[in-house]
Formats: sequence, C-alpha cells, structure tokens
Amino acid sequence: MKNLFFVIVFILINAFSFAQVQISNPVLNENFPDPTIIRIGNKYFAYATNGTINGKSYNIPIASSSDLQNWIIVGDALPEKPVWATKDFWAPHVLFDKKLNKYVLFYSGEKGRNTGKCIGVAFADRPEGPFKDKGSPLICGEGFINIDPFAFVDPESGRKLLYWGSAHQPIKVQELNDDWCSFKEATQPQPLVYTDQEKKYDHLIEGSWVDYHKGKYYLFYSGDNCCGEGAHYAVMVARADNATGPFKRLGEKKKKRSSVILEKNDNWLAPGHNSIVRDEHGNAYIAYHAIPIDKQTGKAKSSRRVMLISPIQYKKGWPVVIQ
Repeated sequence: MKNLFFVIVFILINAFSFAQVQISNPVLNENFPDPTIIRIGNKYFAYATNGTINGKSYNIPIASSSDLQNWIIVGDALPEKPVWATKDFWAPHVLFDKKLNKYVLFYSGEKGRNTGKCIGVAFADRPEGPFKDKGSPLICGEGFINIDPFAFVDPESGRKLLYWGSAHQPIKVQELNDDWCSFKEATQPQPLVYTDQEKKYDHLIEGSWVDYHKGKYYLFYSGDNCCGEGAHYAVMVARADNATGPFKRLGEKKKKRSSVILEKNDNWLAPGHNSIVRDEHGNAYIAYHAIPIDKQTGKAKSSRRVMLISPIQYKKGWPVVIQ
C-alpha cells in the first residue's frame, strides 16, 4: 500500500511538472508585432517586425527568454540592411537547418516608395545573429502581395516549403531548393486558403504558420486589418492531411461557419499574426500581438502591438486557445 502511495505521488508530481505554464500577458509590453518564437535548448528567441523600442530603432528586433514569461531585448537580427531593401522589414520567420548548420531568416522588405515588397533570405551562425542576406530577394511583386513568409520542412516528405501571402490574395505555398535561396524548378505557387469565405475577418488574410500535430497539418492565418484606428484582426485555422493541402477551414466543420480561434476580448484588441512554439515537454503555446484596450473607454490605449502568449491545446482534432 505504501509503494502504491509513492507511485501515485510520483505520477502526480510528473504530471504537474509537465503541465503547461500559466502565463500573464503581455509577456513583452513593447511594440513587438508579428512575433515568431523558436526554442533553442532551454532558451526561447522571438523576432518581430521593424520598429522602435525604448528609443532605439531595430530592423528586426530580437527578444529572449528562459521561461516564456520574462523577455528582454537582446539585439537586431538584421543590423546591416540588404543591398536590395532599405525599409519595412516585416514579419520575420527563423528556423534552424541542421544540414547547413545555419539559422535561416525569412522576412519582407522594400526598396522605396511604390516599388512593392519582396521576400528575403538571410543566414546566421547563432539565433541572435547577425543574419546576412543572400544578396538578392527570393521573390518580388506589386504592393504587399509578397509578405509574411513562413518556411517549413515537411516532416513526412522532407520537402522545404515556403508559405506566404497578403494583399487580398490567397495564402499560398511553393517548394524551395535545399539551400533555401530559390524556388524549385518547375514549381509554381499553389493557393491554399482564399479570402472572403466567411462573414468577417477574411477579406484579407496573411500571417501563415503551419503546425504539424498527430499526422495533420494546421494552417494558422490572420485577417482583416492588423493595426490603426480600424484594427479588426483575428486568428483562423484550416487543416489538411498534406503540407500542400487541400486545406479545409474550421468554419467548414462548424455550424457557426467561423474558423476563428482567437479574437478581441475585454482586454485585447485585434490579436493575431501568430506563431506556435513547444516547450521541452511538448506543450504548445501560441504567440501573437495585440493592442491593449482602455477599460474606461473601451478603445485602444495606443497603437502599440505588444506580444502575448497563451497555451494552446488540440481538442477534437482542432486547436483551442486557453485564455
């Protein structure tokens, strides 16, 4: 009987220690939009869209943490601008390539007025950088069609894929070569999720992120308007059996016809542009930006998009944000 007691205590202690961390938001009360978080060992690194923090300008600011709750700014991932771009370094995504033994940074940039945005690729030996651009953009286009890149190694096929899209166009995917520097020959962008499929939030869609969970691919994306006085933004999700689709929206499975899993509440306006990160025990968290709401006026306190993190769990085959 005594042995049974100790076994039960051991199980409870381990279950508790592996439980998801309860986080108090905001985790970073600075302007830190479009956050991407990666875990390297027992440390986390977050990357965000260009901006000014504590009076200092960053092309791509980096923050670090050891517990997901407490974050400090540690530098600029792209201190040297690439030759092809001078401004608007948006929505970075970073991953580690074991074969290359390099950290790979994808981001959007622009040369000047009315030139259209491009997606760039840069490399570094450390997650803190500095990242050095490959010297030319991966893809360019009119307006802001080519923004919000997300790079992904398909765990089933090993293919290297890039997801991106905005400017009222579909979220799309295309296969990359092994060096991440160009698209594979004879491939074309393949649309995955389209705009204007639901009553709200998807007139414009962007900020794609794919999470692979129990054999399914979950495509997270955000819409409509991330910022400013008319901010109206939320996170939606679609699911597929393959990395390149076909993806079926959550709204196609629900009676309410909505694919939204994260939207405005009493504290936060326009939450979105998320990333997914797992701790050492496999617990999943969703990181995103949001605008704080003034409780007295019910309006935005400022234009800052601060970083929030919430636990996320998969229930009945779909992700649920725990707030």
